[in-house]
Amino acid sequence: MTRDHLSTAMRWAAREGWNPGLHDLDPLYSVDPRGFFMGWLGEGPVASISCVRVGGNHAFLGFYIVDPLLRGHGLGKAIWCASLEHVKDCVVGLDGVVAQQDNYRKSGFELAWYNVRLKGWGREAAVAPDWRVVPLSAVPFDRLTAYDTAFLPAPRPAFLQAWIQMPQSHALGWWEGGELRGYGVVRVCQEGYKLAPLCADTPAIAEALFDALCSRVPATQPVFIDVPQCNSAAAQLAQRRGLEATFPTARMYRGPAPQLALSRLYGLTTLEVG
Repeated sequence: MTRDHLSTAMRWAAREGWNPGLHDLDPLYSVDPRGFFMGWLGEGPVASISCVRVGGNHAFLGFYIVDPLLRGHGLGKAIWCASLEHVKDCVVGLDGVVAQQDNYRKSGFELAWYNVRLKGWGREAAVAPDWRVVPLSAVPFDRLTAYDTAFLPAPRPAFLQAWIQMPQSHALGWWEGGELRGYGVVRVCQEGYKLAPLCADTPAIAEALFDALCSRVPATQPVFIDVPQCNSAAAQLAQRRGLEATFPTARMYRGPAPQLALSRLYGLTTLEVG
């Protein structure tokens, strides 16, 4: 795909109900421009997929979409195989709808954990933030990239730099004793906002960041967050804040699953590039 082709795939993702961010294109494309693929029938695009390298031997798969009128004819399998050839030497992760889990298993993917997308609401100006909640722009960037590596299999500085600077977004960190101990980003999406990611050393820090980020969102707007179900503290935070479950996904890997700090991961970054 070119960058413009990715904008087409993002429109398809919105049609599928995946609710991409309005300004996600450039951060996502920066991960691995060679890892986005589009299938064509004649002169028309009919299928998309991404399988981006996120490190020397890790990759992540997303944007797997076929034109609804052309499904069942092998177009998806063709582009699936092409994308995996791009990362044939990598451990590959994905977040897929549970109904497709058996199909992914046939391609060598195994379940690692389940996620659930939760829905809450903004609470504009409802919370006076703790003094330790600071704009991420005030945090040395090398501290942020170092902190972020606990939650993915490889550093992602280019993506992270673009992600925390998107228009119509807010990026906050918990800065205490000269150390970053948590961070989160909330951004505008096709519907409402997404809080993604949310990472914190303790449940109290996670809750403070959650509240501070939601306070940047108008009370009339929904806020979505994709939570790993294996993090019991995240589930308790969701219950305290009255969040409602919308749909689950399954995190799966082809190859050995990386060791991530799931007990400190309260919200995923994206279902497209990890």
